Amino acid sequence: MTLQPLSLGQLDHRAEPALRNLLKALKQMGHHFVPPSPTTHARVLARDPSRQARSLRDVFGWSLPFARDLPPASLLDALLQADLVVEDKGLLRSRVRVATLEGELFLHSAYPTTREDAVFFGPDTYRFAAFLKAELADVPPGGVLVDIGAGSGAGAVVAARLTRPRRTILTDINTAALRLARVNVQHAGCAAELVLGEGLSAVEGPLDLVIANPPFIAGEDGHTYRDGGDLHGARVALDWTQAALKRLAPGGRLVLYTGSAIVEGEDLFFQAVKALAAGGPFDLRRQELDPDIFGDQLSDPAYADVDRIAAVGVSVRRWTA
Repeated sequence: MTLQPLSLGQLDHRAEPALRNLLKALKQMGHHFVPPSPTTHARVLARDPSRQARSLRDVFGWSLPFARDLPPASLLDALLQADLVVEDKGLLRSRVRVATLEGELFLHSAYPTTREDAVFFGPDTYRFAAFLKAELADVPPGGVLVDIGAGSGAGAVVAARLTRPRRTILTDINTAALRLARVNVQHAGCAAELVLGEGLSAVEGPLDLVIANPPFIAGEDGHTYRDGGDLHGARVALDWTQAALKRLAPGGRLVLYTGSAIVEGEDLFFQAVKALAAGGPFDLRRQELDPDIFGDQLSDPAYADVDRIAAVGVSVRRWTA
């Protein structure tokens, strides 16, 4: 089955009540869906190219076209009025999906996520959440938490529940992401400030905890959630790291998950982070979470000298004195 990418549309504040009601309804119905990679998603749909949705999990998980009488009428009416559902060859399709993580539901973009305004949620989100849980168990409560490039806000929710900050700030350059993140964070019972801007440029003051899951694919293909820039896709991650190191309060931490190019056995991103932190009041730790992800990218000329792309977690702590 070939599904056309759907824009998230205007997605202004008028859509938020419908989105909140959608999450509430799906929660009550026991909705559960773990989004696979786009490649896996495509292979599953290819098993039955004519398939249409038979359940709300098909609608808000697999992004399948559905008949008008499938969802509860009140839910469908709200989604139609908010322009969150579009016509598709006599059927309907949702502009959003809903994923399950840590017992909560998170709105993100419908499959396929190839639009410039797409808000991605997939295997990297789950790896990021697991790394946060492993790293933040001993963080004292009450600080300022910033999630750079927050996307759906899943990382911020996981981190906030672990650390109980006095302020939680989510930044992103994608207004659609911030709209979805606001609803997701509220649904999870967390309070947060949302800031439109690149990196930490629009955030003031010292920071106690900075988390990030930056884009890390080399090149610029128009997808902000993927494009990591040059340095084998590490440019954005390195820029965010540099900005965070300058802003960490004494005892503050940066916890970052990314995909890193391994060349001649060396993690080039982590080598660059060590160079940034050299001589500074920092302790660094690296963990390789998965030795080989996005292997299909190695066919791209930008990765001509790369052995593999590893999923890597990097933690930086600023000394207290």
